[in-house]
Amino acid sequence: MYDDILVPTDGGEGFDAVLDRTTDIAPDDATVHVLFVVDDRAFLTLDDEMKADVLEDLQSKGADAVGTVADELEAAGLDTVTAIRRGTPAEEIVAYADAEGVDVVTMGTQGDDYTQNILGSTAEKVVADASMPVLTVDLS
Repeated sequence: MYDDILVPTDGGEGFDAVLDRTTDIAPDDATVHVLFVVDDRAFLTLDDEMKADVLEDLQSKGADAVGTVADELEAAGLDTVTAIRRGTPAEEIVAYADAEGVDVVTMGTQGDDYTQNILGSTAEKVVADASMPVLTVDLS
């Protein structure tokens, strides 16, 4: 049913529930794409030197995050592809999903009232903009 599944991660805690749902829906021959997006909004007020340091740190965090998730999915017998992108997370998730032709996105959702009510959550934006189904898993 799902040949290609996208699992975006921010490297946060409590991601096991997303992995469980992903392995539940993935057939044995599925490919799971694990994506980390370096959020450009982290650079808005930084000078050039600080931007370079922060970018390096975030890319390292991203590499660790996608590596950890990919290792767990591979241990469950699934093929994985990892990617790190830079931009606004929801936009990059949708763009990656479209470009790679994924069949479904599985992602966690969490956040405090301020984040959800004022800024909107990444998951909500992906659900609204994605052309494929999005399975959200509550991580709170």
